[in-house]
Amino acid sequence: MPRSKDGGGFSGPLSVIAVVSIALGVVVMIMAVSILGGFKGEIAQKVVGFGSHLTVSNFASNPLYQETPVIVDSALIDNIKGVPGVRHLQFFASKGGMVKTQEQIYGIMLRGLSTNYDTTFFAGCLVDGRLPQSTTDVLISSTIAARMQLHVGDKMRTYFWGGETYRSRAFTVSGIYNTDLTEFDELYVIGDLRQVQRLNDWDSTMVGGYEILVDDFDRLDATAFDLLGVLPYNYSLQTIVEAHPALFSWLDLLNSNITLILIIMSLVCSVAIVSALLIMIFEKGRTIGLLKALGASNASVRRIFLLKASRLILEGILIGDAIAISFCLVQDRWHVMKLDAESYSMPYVPVDLDPTLFLVISVIALVVCLLALLLPAAYISHISPAQSLKTDN
Repeated sequence: MPRSKDGGGFSGPLSVIAVVSIALGVVVMIMAVSILGGFKGEIAQKVVGFGSHLTVSNFASNPLYQETPVIVDSALIDNIKGVPGVRHLQFFASKGGMVKTQEQIYGIMLRGLSTNYDTTFFAGCLVDGRLPQSTTDVLISSTIAARMQLHVGDKMRTYFWGGETYRSRAFTVSGIYNTDLTEFDELYVIGDLRQVQRLNDWDSTMVGGYEILVDDFDRLDATAFDLLGVLPYNYSLQTIVEAHPALFSWLDLLNSNITLILIIMSLVCSVAIVSALLIMIFEKGRTIGLLKALGASNASVRRIFLLKASRLILEGILIGDAIAISFCLVQDRWHVMKLDAESYSMPYVPVDLDPTLFLVISVIALVVCLLALLLPAAYISHISPAQSLKTDN
């Protein structure tokens, strides 16, 4: 942007301060929203990876002690798949047990997965080994592996309560996963559904429940409502948000904080540009008076100053966008900002690289700043040519 030779007024240091303030405001707003989006996406992906979007189970089931099975009913399955928004349906069953080594005993939950289970999430969380390929293969977390001193290829002796006695199984550790979700990593061992069916003396048509994946997470409640219409009365339906209220309440709290940040930074941008415009109007009072004396209307004079202020606003927004996008790309690629995985359920700050997000925030910043300019611009109509053109003798 060209600067005037006198270095004063709008082209002086105040214009630089205004541009920097707007740029910093845009950077903070974009980073706050993109980090929140990253957190929400990562947490939701991890939780859904363990429990899907929707879970159908027997109304009388108590997974802490003994699941009451549901029947794999082909007609019911077809009805569920026919509900708009349902993307995939899979089966699971869980069984509590104990892993025993020569040194210690550790309580676990064996989560048996059907052969049609979407294991994309677990494949992405593998830190060693491979996914289970037989009924005796299991996937354990790095937390359990460290506590029980187990490695890929080791035999894992596990005991389950069945009826009046314990039943033992010797599993092979085929792989080790890590999600950084402590409540899951400390508990779950991933295995085959058929093992749980045998431990519970179930036949092949009996499972612990159906897991349903949906196309649009934002329509989760609407899809759940539609599913209730096709489920038998003795089956219950639970969304992932209802299953893990603490995690999603934490994300809702972050939403409130982000809203406050957006409001504060919008005010900062507005104050910066309003201050710059007011001081410019005061300094250029004689020029304004001269223009009015020559026949310029209030609207035409206001337009001149608003155009100059708009150039500064756009300059600040573009600089802020460039800085924010650069930081997001660097963070997404190299993860320079680290986190305590035990506290935040992930080892680094996640970011949501959504171009629409950057555009929306830029437009909001532009609109807020332009609206804020209307008040100081209105002062121009109160400037009298006679008064402003007076000179001191």
